[in-house]
Amino acid sequence: MLVDTHAHIDDVKYDEDRDEMVARAKEYGVTRIITMGDTMTSSSNAIKLAEKYDGVYAGAGVHPQEALSLMPGDYDTLAQWMTHPKVKVLGEIGLDYYYENASREKQQEIFIRQLDVARQMHMPVSIHDRDAHGDTMAILKKEGKGLTGSIHCFSGSYEMAKELLKMGWFLGVDGPLTFKNAAKLPEIIAKIPLERLLLETDSPYLAPVPKRGRRNEPAYVKYIAEKVAEVRGISFEEVAFQTTQNAINVFNLD
Repeated sequence: MLVDTHAHIDDVKYDEDRDEMVARAKEYGVTRIITMGDTMTSSSNAIKLAEKYDGVYAGAGVHPQEALSLMPGDYDTLAQWMTHPKVKVLGEIGLDYYYENASREKQQEIFIRQLDVARQMHMPVSIHDRDAHGDTMAILKKEGKGLTGSIHCFSGSYEMAKELLKMGWFLGVDGPLTFKNAAKLPEIIAKIPLERLLLETDSPYLAPVPKRGRRNEPAYVKYIAEKVAEVRGISFEEVAFQTTQNAINVFNLD
């Protein structure tokens, strides 16, 4: 039994075989999928998919690369979406200094305002942090008090991981853990408590080995679980059980 806590199954790459893709995930033992929004439109689509498929839940939020698309009234819409029974997280939100489609100041503004929505609605959060570790930590320390959730596709240092764990956050691990150039990530994943780890695919991106270079999908979270088991020297079953419990607890899954 596995949970993919971060996917984007509304992506156009699934338009030809979405039903089969969702069914395939169940065949691989993936009992639950959280499909994340990254714009208001994709968030709405994520909710529709969650309504359609058993075992699929939604996240709603605006990604930092899409910061300029967010309108003032959208915060009220996000808050309303948080009351939907199949919306389990506000996300994907955060900072992205790799692409910088919007200014850092604008990204920080919408990040903070969405964190405030999550606090008001008592919802967990999925955080995107790319090349923005310092500002992400500063904002979470100041504006993220009382919140929890996942640091999606964690790419920081062990010191950063320890600080986040102290603050009550969970770390999401994705396909890059399986890559040859994973650098220090396997070492970090081996050290942190298993009780604070979440499995993700970020589908259709970041397909893990042995599917690297292909379209990713939630079924492949199995390969990430296998790699976690390998680097920690424990059984696949233990990883599957504990990360599933973590996901259920963090995101209040059925």
